[in-house]
Amino acid sequence: MSWQEFIIPLFQPPSAPELNPIERLWQALKKPLKNQLFSSLQALRERIQEIFDQLTFEQVISVSSYNFILEALFYAASH
Repeated sequence: MSWQEFIIPLFQPPSAPELNPIERLWQALKKPLKNQLFSSLQALRERIQEIFDQLTFEQVISVSSYNFILEALFYAASH
């Protein structure tokens, strides 16, 4: 038995942001910014920094964990 028998190829679309963990993190970061106006780029940067500072380790793990990637890959392979 060769090691290739244990590999299941999952072909991904060329552009699949839902399979990229950073895209889910950006979604979480953008929610608090929705419908807000900023007087300057610096004000926007400061607000983004506040949002980053409020993120917990668990929140980051929940959107970027390996389990999410596996689930997304299996979902993509089934459709």
